[in-house]
Amino acid sequence: MKPLSWMVLLVAFIAVGCAHNSTSTLSMEPTVPSVQEQQATSATADKNPSQSKELTAEHSPPEVEEVQEQKSPPASKEETEDLSDEDLDFEEDLDFLEEEPEEAEAVLIADPLEPVNRAIFHFNDRLYFWFLKPAARGYNWVFPEDFRVAVRNFFVNLLFPVRFVNSILQGNFRGAGIELSRFTVNSTLGFFGFFDPSSRGLNLPMQDEDVGQTLGVWRLGHGFFINLPVLGPHSTRSLVGWVGDSFLDPITWYVHPLIWRRLAVTSYRKFNNVSLTLGDYEALKEAAIDPYVAIRNAYIQYRNALVKKRFVPPKPQPSNE
Repeated sequence: MKPLSWMVLLVAFIAVGCAHNSTSTLSMEPTVPSVQEQQATSATADKNPSQSKELTAEHSPPEVEEVQEQKSPPASKEETEDLSDEDLDFEEDLDFLEEEPEEAEAVLIADPLEPVNRAIFHFNDRLYFWFLKPAARGYNWVFPEDFRVAVRNFFVNLLFPVRFVNSILQGNFRGAGIELSRFTVNSTLGFFGFFDPSSRGLNLPMQDEDVGQTLGVWRLGHGFFINLPVLGPHSTRSLVGWVGDSFLDPITWYVHPLIWRRLAVTSYRKFNNVSLTLGDYEALKEAAIDPYVAIRNAYIQYRNALVKKRFVPPKPQPSNE
């Protein structure tokens, strides 16, 4: 082949290669709209804003679109508050680690004789389960509950002087009037107190007052705790009150002068009351970690409640309307 033909072929190959490179470069570069296209776009934007956004998006470079898609919108205030609330809740759940344990409930009465009182408590506990409870079960089997309730009503009515005098000593004259009315009605219509029409029909509640409560109303403290054989828990104040109540008890004056007979009547009264409350002591003992402390605190709280109560008003009768 002639050298001239080789030169023509070489120039043709070089021209084709340059044309190919220029087209590939133009395809990779972003297309820039011409001036006429920009004027048409601005005119369209003035007339229809929605179309202008579409045209702008079409002519925007692809790199810019990818960057806009990767950018996430800022979190709203509600989401920020939700996150902060979750953090706070988590911190509150851990607050119990910094809290100090609550102090144990303070003993409401001094107990300097605790070793002796505990020994007497165990004695009374065995006496109850080995003798008193089986005897009360046999007593309940022989005598129906109505009979035992009637016996309790009789002794309650008989102790009217204790409640009447202590109501006056506490300045509770309305309660004293209620007690006088109760004694009159129950001794007559109630057949010597075996029935209690004053509580059921006349709405005259019993005023449970004694000398120990009167001393409490007069601001005398409990003293210290004493656990007595058979008689059970007492404080020095309630023990003095028990002695004072015995002087107001008609059994002390009208029963045979021999002391053992008076004790027999009083013991029967206590025994009849126990037969009507079987199970209460067992429930309290089973629920307590230390039964001795539970009995002691329960007794003192009960006596405090009686002193604060002082007067039991009649319940309003429901209207028939």
